[in-house]
Formats: sequence, C-alpha cells, structure tokens
Amino acid sequence: QVQLVESGGGLVQPGGSKRLSCTASGSIFSIYAMGWYRQAPGKQRELVATITTGGGTNYDDSVKDRFTISRDNAKNAVYLQMNSLKPEDTAVYYCYAAIADSSHVARSYWGQGTQVTVSS
Repeated sequence: QVQLVESGGGLVQPGGSKRLSCTASGSIFSIYAMGWYRQAPGKQRELVATITTGGGTNYDDSVKDRFTISRDNAKNAVYLQMNSLKPEDTAVYYCYAAIADSSHVARSYWGQGTQVTVSS
C-alpha cells in the first residue's frame, strides 16, 4: 500500500513564505510525475505545479515566479516553496504522485491535503 503524507501548511501573512513537503511511503517500485494541486472553498481542484522524474517542471500562470517545485528522488519526496504569498493562494494543497507499486502498475495517489491560509 502506498501513502503520501504532506506537511508544512499553516497561517502566513501576505508577502510571506511557506514550504510544503510530501513524502511517499509503502510498496513503491517507481515514482513518475509528482506535483501539487490546490482547492479553495467553493472552487474546483486546480493544478499548481508538476515535476517529472528528470526534473522538468510546469507551473500554473498564477504561481509562476513565486512558487518553486522540487523533488528528492532518494527520499521519495516532493516540495513546494511558496514565496510572495497572496490571500488568493489560500487553499487546501494536495500532493500528487504517479507511482508504480510492487505490481509494476502505475496508479495516481493523493495526499490528505494541508491547509494554507494567507491572511493578516
């Protein structure tokens, strides 16, 4: 069984920074794409950023130049460094990973979500 566990959420003032972490554990054969999504109250879940195994990245336009996604393949981890945070960044942030387990079949996995609130 594979699990994704996030950490690092909380309250931050506008203009501040936060770093989210997500670690995958369990019966992992290989991890492919990893990423972060977010869902604000009353809105659909949306992509924030993704990163490939080789380090290629993709960002939503709303977070470009403010957020940085990275990963540590040795630790099965993905990170999201968020700078210059705005109130509109307030949301539950979800970690995502495409993982092949011991059956060698790739499936999508999601973390439980971590709340980020940007407010003065």
